[in-house]
Amino acid sequence: MGYVKLSALRRMAAVAALGATALAAPVAAQTTLETIKSTGKVTVGTEAAFPPFEFVEDGEIVGYGKDILTYIINDLGVELTQLDLPWQGILPGVLAGKFDFVATTVSVRPERVTKYAFTVPIAEGTTWAMKRAGDDSITSVEDMAGKVVGTQLSSGGESAAKEFEEKLKADGDGYAEMKLYTSYPESYLALANGEIDVVVQSLPNLAVVVKEQPGVFELVGAMGDLSYMGWVTRPEDTDLRDYLSSQILEMRDNGTLYELQDKWFGFRMEIPDEGYLPEGAL
Repeated sequence: MGYVKLSALRRMAAVAALGATALAAPVAAQTTLETIKSTGKVTVGTEAAFPPFEFVEDGEIVGYGKDILTYIINDLGVELTQLDLPWQGILPGVLAGKFDFVATTVSVRPERVTKYAFTVPIAEGTTWAMKRAGDDSITSVEDMAGKVVGTQLSSGGESAAKEFEEKLKADGDGYAEMKLYTSYPESYLALANGEIDVVVQSLPNLAVVVKEQPGVFELVGAMGDLSYMGWVTRPEDTDLRDYLSSQILEMRDNGTLYELQDKWFGFRMEIPDEGYLPEGAL
């Protein structure tokens, strides 16, 4: 009897141990995309000071990027919270988990593609220079040597401007000075007021500025090779990145994206589905 009781007790202990192990086993964590779908909510980070991609009009965030976001949110069928943040907090913010993904335009740069998962492009992002209209001292980008150049702090424009200055230095002189601004609109004002000689930014943005303020600004030229801009997710959220890319490509293929480009830019940009990321990209 004692042997039977001891065996039974051992079996009971083993069963209890297995049950405890099962309870302690970690439940597979949901991906960000799965969480968005299960909760019915999504939070995105945006810098609404980047017209015509994202900017504030009558108290609401509007623009090319906002229209793309609306299309995607309608497909997801979830509640949107859109945070309007300074650019300098956008990329650190997504890595810190303060929002689900970046729904503001991010230039594809070699130093970024290994840290963030980029969607397919939403627009061309080739870096250009813009000057005051009638400034005959600047007829090409090489004339930026000895000039005061302005761009946005921590932007793709800053990186491109620094790279271009190194090329100028190799041939002679660099810039007289490079001034960095919290937002691009501040740099436009500085250019108009004569505080700087050139603004460095992506072509789509500058083209709209020139179009909307004729006789105030002029485009100078491209400062590098063809490049693109897209949205980003955290590196582990490739399923979310792939979903966003699928929606952008759907908009391209059904013509919606080009209609939005006509609306916000007045011209169309080809959107590739390959070959837009540097080597080593996530």
